[in-house]
Amino acid sequence: MTLQNLLAIQRLQQHDTDRASVLKLLGSARRNLADAHVDAIGNDNRFDAAYKCIMQCAMLGLWANGYRTATSQPGHHQTAIQCLTLTMGVAKETVIVLDGLRKQRNINDYIGDPIPDAALASCIEEAGALLAHAGNWLQERHPELVGDA
Repeated sequence: MTLQNLLAIQRLQQHDTDRASVLKLLGSARRNLADAHVDAIGNDNRFDAAYKCIMQCAMLGLWANGYRTATSQPGHHQTAIQCLTLTMGVAKETVIVLDGLRKQRNINDYIGDPIPDAALASCIEEAGALLAHAGNWLQERHPELVGDA
């Protein structure tokens, strides 16, 4: 599957981005990761903050490639995460882990199961690694969008 295929089946939409929007979303991802490290907050909310960082990084990859998810379609989180191999060259093994975290988030959000300590630690670690990867990737491939940010 390519980004063009996903566009054709309406899982993605074309998107024009700009430096200000990218920097704003990158800053939000950084703040969410910082919030995920606050021990005074419960596991569920810390997990949500780390997961939000992951999603924001996935969006940055799509935006920089001229796309965004079709949020009117179900499964847009899954699409964004699974596109990471195409947008930012994230390893398939990492995408599998990130998709597992997406499923854990769904279980918490829609069923109410609490987030275990191990899942929280994994989500924070993966969010930090993806944020670093996204920053480096943007700097290397799209410096016009981030400059020295």
